[in-house]
Amino acid sequence: MNNDLIMKVVIVDDEKLARERLNRMITSIEGFEVAGEAINGSQALTVIEKIKPDIVLMDIRMPGIDGIEAARHLDELDEPPAIIFTTAYTDHALEAFETHAVDYLLKPVKKDSLEGALSAAIKPNRAQVSITNIDITDMGPRKHICARVRGNLVLIPLSTVYYFQADQKYVTVRHSDGEVLIEEPLKNLEIEFANDFCRIHRNALVRLSKISGLKSSNDGHRVSFSDIEDTLEVSRRHLPGVRKILKQL
Repeated sequence: MNNDLIMKVVIVDDEKLARERLNRMITSIEGFEVAGEAINGSQALTVIEKIKPDIVLMDIRMPGIDGIEAARHLDELDEPPAIIFTTAYTDHALEAFETHAVDYLLKPVKKDSLEGALSAAIKPNRAQVSITNIDITDMGPRKHICARVRGNLVLIPLSTVYYFQADQKYVTVRHSDGEVLIEEPLKNLEIEFANDFCRIHRNALVRLSKISGLKSSNDGHRVSFSDIEDTLEVSRRHLPGVRKILKQL
């Protein structure tokens, strides 16, 4: 490998000993350097956005934002890094990784396996890891929504979201502290968060626990929310389903 080409690596793991072990191994592999570390998914997003590494070694199971969710959020970056997952569990999720060409290493990570994964991640013809290619039904829903605000990644806890409203290519995420714009298909959000949100219009999903009532007028029907003054139109097509859901709440 050309010594002038040093690949920056960020290690993300909640276990200090695991980070230290990976650090030692990476330091001994020519052409790679550890540019930063993080102890959880939330911290990882901040570190990675600042450092802009080429490769991220990401533990899967961490408290708070786990490795899978953090990797999904990294997809919002203009140039997302290559992600190599590390895990001590050979659970069903790894089958999805194999199918969608996401690299992973089983713990305890061996140096030869690590070196092979790092080398594969820098091949000129490699495709950048895209978590959006993984079946979200296998991964489970996110706990946060990630948005770009003035060039920075911002995490919105899903529990604070009142509704998603689509307008052409953007979706407005209305949450307890305001609103942000994201570029995700409303249909994908509906599938991922089906247990907590329902469709009330072709352009809107609302959080069931945030609905305070259904108001009718000469203009049609609108749902209202607890804590905020916003109201959203309910389409004639979705009205029976909304009424049924409200009776069950």
